[in-house]
Amino acid sequence: MSDTSVPDAKVRQMWHLLEPLHAVLYYAPEAFEEAAALGYEVGERWPSYFAWRAAPLGAPGATRVASAFYSFNPAMVAQHVPAAWQVASPDAVLAARLRGVDRAYRALFGDVLDGPEMSRAADLARRAAEAVHVEGRPLAAANAELPWPDAPHLVLWQAATVLREHRGDGHVAALLTAGLGPADSLVSFAAIGAAPLETFASRGWTRNQWDASHQLLAGRGLLDDDGIATDAGRALRAEVETMTDRLATGPWRSLGADATAELAELLGPLWVGVLGSGLLPSVTTLGIGKV
Repeated sequence: MSDTSVPDAKVRQMWHLLEPLHAVLYYAPEAFEEAAALGYEVGERWPSYFAWRAAPLGAPGATRVASAFYSFNPAMVAQHVPAAWQVASPDAVLAARLRGVDRAYRALFGDVLDGPEMSRAADLARRAAEAVHVEGRPLAAANAELPWPDAPHLVLWQAATVLREHRGDGHVAALLTAGLGPADSLVSFAAIGAAPLETFASRGWTRNQWDASHQLLAGRGLLDDDGIATDAGRALRAEVETMTDRLATGPWRSLGADATAELAELLGPLWVGVLGSGLLPSVTTLGIGKV
C-alpha cells in the first residue's frame, strides 16, 4: 500500500515547481502576441493579465475579480474589468490563452513536449488537479470546470493552473483567518522582507492606503514604526503560510507521496527551463524562496 502522507514542505515544493509553468502565460511574448491579436493593449502586462486570469469566471465585474484576486486595489481592477470583455469574449480569451501557452511551451521546451516524460508529468498533474476540492475556492472551481485540452503539455499547464489557483484560494482563506485584508496582506508580507516595496506597488495601492494599513498593523503589534515585522508579525505570517500549505495538501495526498515525488522529479527540468529562459521576474509578490 502506497504512502499517502505528504509533508508541508513537499506541498510547498510542488507549488514552487508548478508556479513558473503556469506563469509563462503572463510573460511569454507568444502570449502577448495572442492578446494583441484579440485587441488588448500589450504595452504593459495588466490588460492581458486580467483577461487571461479572470476569463474562467465567465464575464465577471470588477467587484468579483477584486474579491477573488484579493491583493489588488479594487480601483486598479476596475481599470481593466469589465472593459476586458468589450475587447474579447471570455470564450475567445480562453482559446487564445491556450494558443499562447502552446506556442510559448514549444519555444521553451522543443522536442521535450513529444517525449514520454511530458506525457507522464501531464498524467500525474491532471490526477492531482482532478482531486482538488473546490468548495469556497472560486478560481480553482472556475478552472477545474474547463474542458481538458488534448496535448499533454497543455494538460500539464491546465493542471498547474488549477493547482495554483486552488492554493491561492486557500491562501486567501488563511489571510482572512489571520485578519489580514487585501492591503494588509501585502504590507505584512513586505514587512518580513518577502520582496522590495516597489514590487508590491504593482498591486495599485496608494501611499495613503499603504500607510493606513501600516498603522492598523502596528496597532495590532505586528509592525514596528519603521514598517518591519515584529516577532508577533513574523509569527502570524508563518501561521498564514503553514495554513496555506495545509489547505493545499488535499490533491497531493490523493495523488500519494510516491507519485508526488515522481512528478516533482519530472517537473525539475521544465522548471529549470522556464527560470533559465529569463521570461519571469526574479522577484515577485509571491515571495517564492522567502517563505
